[in-house]
Amino acid sequence: MGKEEIWELWLYIAGQTPKSVLALENITKYSKEYLRDEGKKYTIEVIDLLKSPELAEHDQIFAIPTLVRRVPKPLRRIIGDLSDKEKVLTGLNIRPIITDGK
Repeated sequence: MGKEEIWELWLYIAGQTPKSVLALENITKYSKEYLRDEGKKYTIEVIDLLKSPELAEHDQIFAIPTLVRRVPKPLRRIIGDLSDKEKVLTGLNIRPIITDGK
């Protein structure tokens, strides 16, 4: 049996803004569809910078919402509400980039 792949995703927000809520909904949906269906385990940690502002500097967060893939390495960041599914999947390297063959 192969080793089970674990994904750690951290979503940095600042309160329950519409963009933050949408970002959480989107990454939850994509994770269920593309990670769980491939048998990968994942966690989504939500960090509210209004409650823990010191974490913004430590993790170099300059805009919110920001999604950080901490594991597997290398670390990857995506800024915004995560509505562009192809950008998110490609940015997190969840599935290969689809090209037109040229």
